[in-house]
Amino acid sequence: MTANDQALSPPPVRPVFDAVTWKEIAHLLGNFPLALIGFTYTVFMVATAGGLSVTAVGLPLLACGLYVSRQLGRLERGRARALLGVRVAEPTPLPGPRRAGGFFAWLWAGVKDPVGWRTVLYELVRLPWGVLTFTVTLAGLFVLWPVLPYLVRGMANVDRAMVRGLLSPSDELERRIAELETGRGVVVDTAAADLRRIERDLHDGAQARLVALAMGLGLAKEKLLEDPEGAAAMVDEAHGEVKLALRELRDLARGIHPAVLTDRGLDAALSSVASRCLVPVKVAVDLPARPAEAIEGIAYFVVSELLQNVSKHAGARDAGVEVWRSGPRLLVRVSDDGRGGADPRGGSGLAGLAERLRAVDGVFLVESPEGGGTVVTAELPWRDRA
Repeated sequence: MTANDQALSPPPVRPVFDAVTWKEIAHLLGNFPLALIGFTYTVFMVATAGGLSVTAVGLPLLACGLYVSRQLGRLERGRARALLGVRVAEPTPLPGPRRAGGFFAWLWAGVKDPVGWRTVLYELVRLPWGVLTFTVTLAGLFVLWPVLPYLVRGMANVDRAMVRGLLSPSDELERRIAELETGRGVVVDTAAADLRRIERDLHDGAQARLVALAMGLGLAKEKLLEDPEGAAAMVDEAHGEVKLALRELRDLARGIHPAVLTDRGLDAALSSVASRCLVPVKVAVDLPARPAEAIEGIAYFVVSELLQNVSKHAGARDAGVEVWRSGPRLLVRVSDDGRGGADPRGGSGLAGLAERLRAVDGVFLVESPEGGGTVVTAELPWRDRA
């Protein structure tokens, strides 16, 4: 049982008919008619598809039948969610023919669909159970009032176990697919946010300075003959604007991907970041080789963001950066002796770093007791540089 299920489990049964008990009674009374429909459909579908399996329509009929079984399972999950408080994730939808790689690949994926077959098993075993729960609950409403809440809670718990065991995407592959889909969404959102940031920085920074520079040079050109000293002053001012624009462009390029990281690797790049931090930073990088460019870039930006936090918020006297390889993982640790109290759950930049790392199968851990400094450890998968 997951923590989410535990948080949503029903309260302890009491010998009274509260709202939870009445919902469970409604669920148990609905078991028999819905189980009868599901059992009849499942037996008919399996028998028909099995009998026609030697023909050309057998397998497509079975794939379509399992797809309908999926929808029956979705209905049962919704009913359990509404009446029993069971929260189970929806299985990953089957890919269409184009995504599956063609009609026959899609057909085979539908025939061996584990979610559909688990729903078939659920419908087959639920008919006798539905008859029992319907009979006991209906009889209890008339003759077993004192003990009916206990009977209802026990039978409802069996139903909860059946839904979690047969209708939840408990397969490891299902869980992994869900994680990868979430990670893909995070990567897309992060890339879009980075593009917006770059566009905003160019528009508000270097572009505005270059426009002002062009206007200043135009005015200086007009005054060159009639007021040489004024024109010289304006050219001198434009020269200063050029320097500022170049500095902003250099900072922007460093924010996209610093040249020192490409040319000399993490050790030199992190030393350069540490030199700009307002707190003395000790950098220790112990890597046998350079990792893949994407992993190296993520590690650099994680350290850069964390050192900015140290400069702005930590109130620290010293900080340290350690980078090393441990088996198939690249580990990054940034520590400081500041005020602590950093919480990635507060919607800060730490939460964004955690999302970025999860998108590439990374791990992000924060230890920051109040007054005890902060230690942030990031794990990234090691991939060799091509």
